[in-house]
Amino acid sequence: MGVQLEDRTTIDMFVAPKIGRPKSNPYARDVQIRVNKREQRLRDKDKGMRRMEVKMPQELVDKLDAYASHHGCTRTDVVEQGLSQWFAMLEKNFD
Repeated sequence: MGVQLEDRTTIDMFVAPKIGRPKSNPYARDVQIRVNKREQRLRDKDKGMRRMEVKMPQELVDKLDAYASHHGCTRTDVVEQGLSQWFAMLEKNFD
């Protein structure tokens, strides 16, 4: 039985099986990560979001994480909600 180049169903019988997860992306993993991060930054920018880095004590981060997991949201959501409520309180006190 000969192998034809156009034969797509039986070609697997004549090739050694590849071990591991099938390759679905032509780029290396580090390139994929950079592309994905760039696309995420662009999506956030389109939503009107701005990146911000904050340093805070580990105890506070632990409390944020606990609150976020208990309420089923992200740490970012908790910080955003807290800051919004804090500014609302300040505006109420200045009126």
